[in-house]
Amino acid sequence: MAGVRIRGLHKTYNRTDAVCGIDIDIADGEFVVLVGPSGCGKSTTLRMIAGLEEITKGEIFIDDRLVNHVQPKDRDIAMVFQHYALYPHLTARENMSFGLRMRGYAKDEIKTRVTEAAGFLNIAELLDRRPGQLSGGERQRVAMGRAIVREPSVCLFDEPLSNLDAKLRVKMRTEIKRLHHKVKTTSIYVTHDQVEAMTLAERIVIMNAGRIEQVGTPDEIYLHPKTKFVAGFIGSPAMNFLHCRLAKEGSGLTISLIGGGPSLPVPTALTGRYSPYLGKDLVLGIRPEHIKECPDQGGAQAGFVEIDIKIDVVEPLGMDTLLYFSIGDTEVCARVSPDVARGPGEIMPLMAEMNKMHLIDPDTGTVL
Repeated sequence: MAGVRIRGLHKTYNRTDAVCGIDIDIADGEFVVLVGPSGCGKSTTLRMIAGLEEITKGEIFIDDRLVNHVQPKDRDIAMVFQHYALYPHLTARENMSFGLRMRGYAKDEIKTRVTEAAGFLNIAELLDRRPGQLSGGERQRVAMGRAIVREPSVCLFDEPLSNLDAKLRVKMRTEIKRLHHKVKTTSIYVTHDQVEAMTLAERIVIMNAGRIEQVGTPDEIYLHPKTKFVAGFIGSPAMNFLHCRLAKEGSGLTISLIGGGPSLPVPTALTGRYSPYLGKDLVLGIRPEHIKECPDQGGAQAGFVEIDIKIDVVEPLGMDTLLYFSIGDTEVCARVSPDVARGPGEIMPLMAEMNKMHLIDPDTGTVL
């Protein structure tokens, strides 16, 4: 295994910057996910690490070895693609062993590695089938097995689950995480799906327009986003954003929503943090899961504010129900228990957990 270091990495296509000077350190054995919207540069970054894209500027080190001009086959990496890239005329066993045979490994060594990988992936009984006889999930496991048997220093995943149905994606996420716990290969995984990123990653690298917005653990990214982009990208449904202004009220602060709506007191613990922004136009960010039903015993809890809303749309999800309503001229989403959810057009009291709110500078997009 090996760590990966990226310094000042740029990629330009016909004067268009696809990757704009990023720096990443990935530890030996770490599972890091590059996530962001289409066109943010994540797959281009992965392909430069693999040697499949020429680097415009910058340096890539694998195990402290500069690999800028090293051929892909000599970088000791394995790659799992979105489109399985299996040979249709070969069995799963032959597909998995192909790279080892090309490198001249002994037959006994090949057999041992393929058998072990097939056991990890629960495909031992499928080894004599060809890709056309396998489901999408089974083919993806064979593709992962082909990478694992190489015992590479670094394993790269380029959106490997995007062609699978929703239920199978969930199952394969679990399989990939379980597999990483067993083999502990340094892994870099690219996806546009923030749920995949949150569930798989030890650390997440969020990219936007060729730049890194934030790097952190899933909890750090979710609880302490550094920019509005990160706050809105991570979380499903997305964070609610409302334009507001901070005002003084007695010894504390209150949030006045621009466009109408209730005044929301700032928790005492956050007064000192936000006092410098008094009177400025800001953006209030609060997640749907932090707007919830009022407790049975009634009365506001510390750090919570009660608001009455008129429900526009109800989306039952089984465990939870999403309620959509308007505050002023802004649509807002809340996540409540299905037991208490009311129907469209009804008035319902909700509690906003203000200790979990974020205030954002609308000019810079920075979370204050």
